Formats: sequence, C-alpha cells, structure tokens
Amino acid sequence: MKFNRSILNPKITALVIGILSIILYFLWGYELARFEHKKLLLIYSLLFGGYYFVLKHSNTDDNWLNAFAVLFRLIFLFSLPTLSQDFYRFIWDGRLILEGLNPYLYTPNELIVSSPELFSEMNTLHNGMGRLSAKYFSNYPPIHQIPFILASLIFKKSIFGSVVVIRIILIIADLGILIYTKKLLKKLKLPTRSVYWFILNPLVIIELTGNLHFEGLMLCFFIMALYFIHSKKWHIASITMALSVAVKLIPVLSLPLVVNKLGWKKSIVFYITTGCAIVILFLPFLSLDFLENYSATIGLWFSNFEFNASIYYLLKWALTKVEGLKFINSMGAVVAFVLTIQASYQLLHKKKKTEDLLYMIFWIICSYYFLSTTVHPWYITSLLMLSIFTKFKFVILWSYTLIFSYFAYGEFDVKESSLWLSVEYIPVFLMLLWELYFRKKLKHH
Repeated sequence: MKFNRSILNPKITALVIGILSIILYFLWGYELARFEHKKLLLIYSLLFGGYYFVLKHSNTDDNWLNAFAVLFRLIFLFSLPTLSQDFYRFIWDGRLILEGLNPYLYTPNELIVSSPELFSEMNTLHNGMGRLSAKYFSNYPPIHQIPFILASLIFKKSIFGSVVVIRIILIIADLGILIYTKKLLKKLKLPTRSVYWFILNPLVIIELTGNLHFEGLMLCFFIMALYFIHSKKWHIASITMALSVAVKLIPVLSLPLVVNKLGWKKSIVFYITTGCAIVILFLPFLSLDFLENYSATIGLWFSNFEFNASIYYLLKWALTKVEGLKFINSMGAVVAFVLTIQASYQLLHKKKKTEDLLYMIFWIICSYYFLSTTVHPWYITSLLMLSIFTKFKFVILWSYTLIFSYFAYGEFDVKESSLWLSVEYIPVFLMLLWELYFRKKLKHH
C-alpha cells in the first residue's frame, strides 16, 4: 500500500491551515474576552504558527494569499472589538463633530455633565470608553477623525453600524498597503512576496481590523509617500506624507531622514509643502485652546502613561533608589536627545538610496518604541511593515510575544507583571543582539 504523499503537499497544507485560521479568527472575534488569557494565548499561538508555516514552508500562490488576507479581515466585519475599547471614543468624537463641537476643546466628562442628551447613546459611549479616555481631550489628528465622522453620519444611532463602517475603511486601507508595498518592493527589486509577512500577520489582522486601530490608515499613506519619494514624485509624496501624519504623528520621525535622498533644495520644498498640507488639514480645528489642549494631551504619553515598556522600565528600576526622582517626567527629553543623536549619525553617512532611507526610518522608529513609556501591541505594526525591507526578523518574533502584554488585563483591573514583560522582551532582545552580531550577513536583499 503506497502512502499518499499529497497529504503533505505544501499547497494542500496551506489550504487546511487557512480554513483552520478562519475558524480561529471567528472564535477570536466573537467568542473571546480580553481577560481569558489561556484561551487568548492558545488561539494566537495557533494562528501565528499557521501564518509562519505557510509563508516559510509553502509556495502558495499570491492570489490565494490575497484571498486569505481579505477573508480573514471580513470575518471580523460584524464583531465588536474584543481587546480594545478605543472605538467608543472614536464614535464619540464623530458624533460630537456632527453636533458642531470641537473634540479637542471638550472632554467627555465635561459634556456628560453639561449636555447629557447631546446625541444618541451618549451614556453608553461614555461608559464604554473608560475613565482614562473620558477625562482627556481627543488626541486623534484630523484625518483620523474623518472615518469617525463618516461612521456617525451613516449610523447616527447605532454603535454597531458605526463599527462596521470604520472597519470597512480600515480593510480598504490594508489593501492599499498591500498594493503600494508590493509596488515599492518591485521597484527596489526585492521579493514582492515579503509583503505577506505583514499583511497576513495575526497581530496586524487582529489589532488593525479586529480592534479598529488606525495604524493601518497611517501606514497606507506612509507607504504611498515612500513609493512616490522613490519614484521622484516629490509633491505627491509630500501630500501623502502630510495625510499620514494627520492620521498618526509617528511618521514625523521620518521627516529629517529624507535629506540625503532628496538633497537640501528638494528637501526644503518637500518640508514646506508637507508642513503647509498639515496646517491645512488641522485648519478646521485650529485655535489657541486647541494648540494648548492637544499638545498637553500628547505630552501625557511621556509624562503620565506607562504600559508595556522595555528600556524605560529598566531605567526606572535602576533609579528607584534616587529619592524624589520621577523619571517619567524626563523621558520626553531623553527620547528627543537619543533620536536626535541617532538621526544625525545616520545622516552623516550621506547614503542616498531608498533602501538606506527605509533602513534609517526602521531604526529610528525602533529606538523610539524601545525607549517609550507606553507600547501598545498595535504600535509595532509600523515596524513590522518597515522590517520587510530589511533582513531583520526580530520584529516578527516581537509581533508574537506582544500577546503577553494582554496578560496585564484582568476582568476589572490592569496590573502588569515583570514575569510576562520578561517573557515578551527577553526573546526579542536576544534575537536582536544575535542579528546585530551577524550584521555583515544581514545586508539588504
């Protein structure tokens, strides 16, 4: 009796893994609570193992991978986010703007007292967003607000309907990332298949589509900007870069690094155009109160909030014996100093290739997150996308170990553990050190 070798055929195996992943994503989207740690770890590990096997050991056709990328996201279409409550604030901001009020000038706690019947489901949204979000002004830039407005415009009295609209927008953004990343990889003569290490990553699918985080929309505009920079379409690049910054501020870190690629004259034009576009995008909300409130809210990330940090926690622990020192108050200056030194060092090399620009942006953002006081899992998706233009794989490992950050969430409270922080970060730093040690072998593709 002959053994049927087709059972082990990589394509058939990939199809089986895809079907199992559909079931697992469904369970994640509709049958999982954030505090169910064992269930969360089991499902995520199975999803990640399947993702790694398919991309590492099978030669599945790109059309199949594209289909899985879309299908996995559509599974979440009618689910409410399971790991994040930010969507309540998104919808709140959208409905507030439709009422003619500026979300950067009024906190939810103020409005729930002064205007308790301002819009539909106001109490549900206020309670859902949590106490922390409710006491601060909005920190979401203007392009970030547009999907909130559209969702609230289409579904003025339905939280569920608003979630569906926002999720469709984010799925379209992910498809934009897929298209433009492939185009840039092709122009750089790199394997276009590398894009699937990002687009099929369970962290990306769960956090961006499932939990409605807007790194996807930011990265869509950002990869377009990088593509147009490489294509020498500076003016289009400056507009798409401005749109990216107006979704999330993180692309600002890349701006000083384009000087070598564009040259000083073109860089000045690029900066002026980008700056003007950003100002225009913020114009509907601009006022002195806006500038004060928005800068203060952004500053909270460096002076008040702590979650899932790495180097910051180590520094804080080392300085615990210094009486009266509140180290978090100094982190904004520390991060700015380190990133300035790093960017200056990189620019001194005067490398002009797009590959070098991508490499520099990757490391500047990597340094930023290693030094940050707050690192939520979805933040790392930007690093994951940039990593596919290098041969460094520690970010892929990090996209798995980040699941342990959710072990801080109980049913009623949030309490971090040094054990789970170690389980998350030690493998990542060990792999990073290993890859840096063999850096001569880790050149661009």
